[in-house]
Amino acid sequence: MAAPAAAHHRLYSSSAAAPGPSRRLGFSPRPSPHGRFSYRAAARVLTRASGADAGGGTSTSSAAAPPASATATASLSLEELRRGCTTWTWRGMRVNYLARGQGPPVLLVHGFGASVAHWRRNIGVLSESYTVYAIDLLGFGASDKPPGFSYTMETWAELILDFLEEVVKRPTVLVGNSVGSLACVIAASESKRDAVRGLVLLNCAGGMNNKAIVDDWRIKLVLPLLWLIDFLLNQRPIASALFNRVKNRDNLKDILLSVYGNKDAVDDELVEIISGPADTEGALDAFVSTVTGPPGPSPIALMPRLADVPVLVLWGDRDPFTPIDGPVGKFFSKLPSELPNVTLHMLEGVGHCPHDDRPDLVHDKLLPWLHGLPPPAAGAAAV
Repeated sequence: MAAPAAAHHRLYSSSAAAPGPSRRLGFSPRPSPHGRFSYRAAARVLTRASGADAGGGTSTSSAAAPPASATATASLSLEELRRGCTTWTWRGMRVNYLARGQGPPVLLVHGFGASVAHWRRNIGVLSESYTVYAIDLLGFGASDKPPGFSYTMETWAELILDFLEEVVKRPTVLVGNSVGSLACVIAASESKRDAVRGLVLLNCAGGMNNKAIVDDWRIKLVLPLLWLIDFLLNQRPIASALFNRVKNRDNLKDILLSVYGNKDAVDDELVEIISGPADTEGALDAFVSTVTGPPGPSPIALMPRLADVPVLVLWGDRDPFTPIDGPVGKFFSKLPSELPNVTLHMLEGVGHCPHDDRPDLVHDKLLPWLHGLPPPAAGAAAV
């Protein structure tokens, strides 16, 4: 068991250590026939510089006119988040995380390019009733970005499982956004009995990158372009130039505006949350490895394994990256009719990151669902 390292109180860290022995999940990377990443949206990015109970059900939440307080309530400042962070050593590498509050544990797992701070509008509310853990996945935020490291969905899932075992040590609800959702699905499907008490998926990704899509005719039309992009990203001078343009603050704000439904949520602090870690050593390598690496297991193949785990799915209907009319969105939209443990809530006018886009709508669905979960079995632990 690795002991947590001393607190460093920084969200952005640039040093890295060599990886150690690896736990292996029971998957081999392979293309999924089901996942869909919207490459119409991705092309725009490149050209610009680059559910309330634990049972089944579906509902829609309207967000036509967000109130002024929709994104302001209980938001933590970046400085508060920095002060609350510490490190855990995983296989010789430093992983940044935050722990706050008391009560049953909840672990927040961010999406691509984000970090602990992307949960700024949720940690305060959740920590009033729960012990909230938020983690920077390896390669993002203030966690290490080892040179030459091959990032995979399976590696992130292994990190989550080890974090539950070594740090949390209690049955935990996993909450993820985008690829963070997929990492949580993989972890839950491979977890020990009772380690995962519930699963909350916010616009779950179909894969780590474009290789998750092989049967959407719209994607087939541009496959040669996607292969070219992969090739170019493996040419370091080209990848560096593209990455520098993407992380330019003006370009980054335009990208964020395109994936958020509530434009008022795209503030200077959000731009700093995404751009700050992108300026640290190893960020370029993590970006290239994530975009060009294997897609990982499909959530469509894994969700049937989780029939005994309460699942809440929250989906912003204005998501250009994982749209509700894509294969993954369609799969999750009909899942409550097939698995009674799944609850789905559609969030109208909300984009790819519902928790930061419209936290008020997310909390309205998430908090009652958490409260309604059955208590963990006596003596249950994530070990």
